[in-house]
Amino acid sequence: MGKVAVGAAVVCTAAVCAATALVVKHRMQSSGKWARAVAILKEFEDKCGTPIGKLRQIADAMTVEMHAGLASEGGSKLKMLISFVDNLPTGNEKGLFYALDLGGTNFRVLRVLLGGKESGVVKQESEEVSIPEHLMIGSSHELFDFIAAALAKFVATEGEGLHVSSGKQRELGFTFSFPVRQTSLSSGNLIKWTKGFSIEDAVGEDVVGELTKAMERIGLDMRVSALVNDTIGTLAGGRYHHQDVIAAVILGTGTNAAYVERAHAIPKWQGLLPKSGEMASILQILNMIKPLDDESKNPGEQIFEKAISELLHCYCELCRTPDMSAMHHDTSSDLKVVGNKLKDILEVLYSGDTVGI
Repeated sequence: MGKVAVGAAVVCTAAVCAATALVVKHRMQSSGKWARAVAILKEFEDKCGTPIGKLRQIADAMTVEMHAGLASEGGSKLKMLISFVDNLPTGNEKGLFYALDLGGTNFRVLRVLLGGKESGVVKQESEEVSIPEHLMIGSSHELFDFIAAALAKFVATEGEGLHVSSGKQRELGFTFSFPVRQTSLSSGNLIKWTKGFSIEDAVGEDVVGELTKAMERIGLDMRVSALVNDTIGTLAGGRYHHQDVIAAVILGTGTNAAYVERAHAIPKWQGLLPKSGEMASILQILNMIKPLDDESKNPGEQIFEKAISELLHCYCELCRTPDMSAMHHDTSSDLKVVGNKLKDILEVLYSGDTVGI
């Protein structure tokens, strides 16, 4: 495939993780959990000491599985999903666009004004919303009504210069990071829930249709123009800034990859070949490792994700996802948000590169 530029989604900045690790180590030692964390890291270190020859064998085997997955549904241990995205950003895009990123116990709404090649991202605003636990096991109607209401509240904060043209409908990109059988660029049926969600009446339904009905119920004039998962979103974001980006990886509570494939190399694709000759494909990485699985709610599923989540949990167990996200997005020169979060949550003082316990 030549040189591959990979866009990676990271959970938190190195500075934040280092500071948090020091504090969590101190507290975990006193609670007896530190030995467990060290044991997990030692086990990972031992298992990662793989000879180069073995790594090449794994790469070759993975290539075979990828080709098999592109050839037919269920023909591979790897799930190779077609995204229906046959054109990625060029950087020439102009206008006001919205995004909704639903991938776990919180979701993010975003508004971005694009100014084309010369101006790039003119302005960007976002807000993170936590989902109440009872909505994660309630009804589809309740969940999507909650999301639509939060989206409408965010739309109502449009400032000067951030309005769509008169008579034009707002467009929304919907990142939905759960297993979906996509039927078009803007529709897809939920296969099953993960990450603590269990809403039975949503399984098998078109998630875009459910969101659209919720927006209509509150009079929000907005159209979902694209349904993607987080890897495709990361791939598109990378391509917007660098045209040589052809792959993206998500490492977190969900662990997948996406890359640009030649359309004629996807035998299971039944539609007309796209004019671009390319199609973004999603590679779901499953069942690669098997630790800490027996006590989970879904044994035998998403094992790789569980392993990564457990490691993150050992170091960041005192911080919730929105807090970690807020620290990660802190762009201030003095890391004021990081300092406030560490003080409020971990009861430590953080200033620049200095940490006080």
